[in-house]
Amino acid sequence: MSDVAETVVLAPCEPGKLSAAELKTLFLFEKLTDDQLAWLVEHGCTMHAPAGSLVLREGDPAELFLVLLSGTIALSRRIGEDDVRTSRTEQRGVYMGATQAYIQDEGVERKYPATTRALDDADFFVLSAEDFGWMMREWFPMAIHLLEGLALGWQNQQARINERQRLVALGALSAGLMHELNNPAAAASRATGALRQRVAGMRHKLGMLAAGKVAPDRLDALVELQEDVIERAAKAPALTAIQAADREDELGDWMDERHVTGAWDLAPVFAQGGLDIDCLDDIEARVGTPELLDQAIHWIGYALETEQLMSDIEDATGRVSSLVTAAKQYSQLDRAAHQWIDVHTGLDSTLVMLGHKIGDGVKVVKDYDRSLPQVPAHPAELNQVWTNIIDNAVQAMHGAGTLTVKTFRVDDHVIVSIGDSGPGIPEELRKRVFEPFFTTKPVGEGTGLGLDISYRIVVNGHGGDIVVKSQPGDTRFLVKLPVSEPPSR
Repeated sequence: MSDVAETVVLAPCEPGKLSAAELKTLFLFEKLTDDQLAWLVEHGCTMHAPAGSLVLREGDPAELFLVLLSGTIALSRRIGEDDVRTSRTEQRGVYMGATQAYIQDEGVERKYPATTRALDDADFFVLSAEDFGWMMREWFPMAIHLLEGLALGWQNQQARINERQRLVALGALSAGLMHELNNPAAAASRATGALRQRVAGMRHKLGMLAAGKVAPDRLDALVELQEDVIERAAKAPALTAIQAADREDELGDWMDERHVTGAWDLAPVFAQGGLDIDCLDDIEARVGTPELLDQAIHWIGYALETEQLMSDIEDATGRVSSLVTAAKQYSQLDRAAHQWIDVHTGLDSTLVMLGHKIGDGVKVVKDYDRSLPQVPAHPAELNQVWTNIIDNAVQAMHGAGTLTVKTFRVDDHVIVSIGDSGPGIPEELRKRVFEPFFTTKPVGEGTGLGLDISYRIVVNGHGGDIVVKSQPGDTRFLVKLPVSEPPSR
């Protein structure tokens, strides 16, 4: 049952009802002096909570420190739109509430970390957060220094490691992006150089044709033939490797019979262009004179090569453009921090950015439900989640396997499933994968923060949930995102 709108209604706190002797029976206070117990009696009180009542609500200002005297209570955490019970106890003396009131950190508002509910009639010993903090600092100064150092040191350490992980991830992604950009850029550069040579050769052959005293009608026919050949090449079906080899042999033999120079260099160009013997016969018929056939064949060969090279340049520059677009979508530099998004856009851009890590040995399978609605999200943060999960999946498969990215809807949530065919996560480790600093990777290869950060982004930042299901050959991380804005709390 949700307690988002439920009001905390408790009986008035009754001072002086609990004696010093009774307080001494609680394990928290058993070592205190008589004066200290007397101070607790003076400043504390007892409070009754009827069965089923809400005692403390997660997220409310932490104003009370409670110790259970009798009854049964349950603690729960808010995960998305659900309340997940974390513990149930009837142990006398357990404590909850403003447990960190002793930390003096100006400007930080302490809130209850969990919801407490009485499962049956329960009684508590209560101190105000202010009194509890004063007591701890005055009575146990050395312990407080140690606890504060531990708490604040942990926070600072985690912040620095988080920042370091972001920098390492940024460096890896930048290196990968440069690698991905270098391939099409180098291909475009090579194709441009080759194209310059082919155009020069084409001009030379055209001059030779003109010098051969070709009749104007013949030259016009040859130019028209060139356009027909280019159009035919554009529509030609792709050939298999065996079909292309057979076609090259046929074309090479045809040219050899007619004494075309460099026949076996020209044959692959015509075969790649999808031309056949019938096309060569047509060229021969339109040229008319055998002595000009060699120049005509070479000229049309240059035309085919220039078309192929221009297609290569177009593909390479299109690849560069796609990579730049993917990088912009991934980083979200030109977008609002919070917006309604299609999850597939971020997934696709992340797969592009991690292409160098995924490699050729991993098969990527996309099973998208394109009818899914947009979800409210911080897209740059979600891209970090996809990066962490996909990166872990690829490492688990050691460069060979199947990466499956699937999207679907369950009730009012969009589900993103990222699976791998690796060895799986043992059951005893599965419960700990979202713990901070827990990692199964060798020392130096993992910080143990990737999945912890992902969990906090999805659960705390988006009101969703993230779970893992694993068996050998099938490990899946399921990210659950609400299709509507989470209710304000």
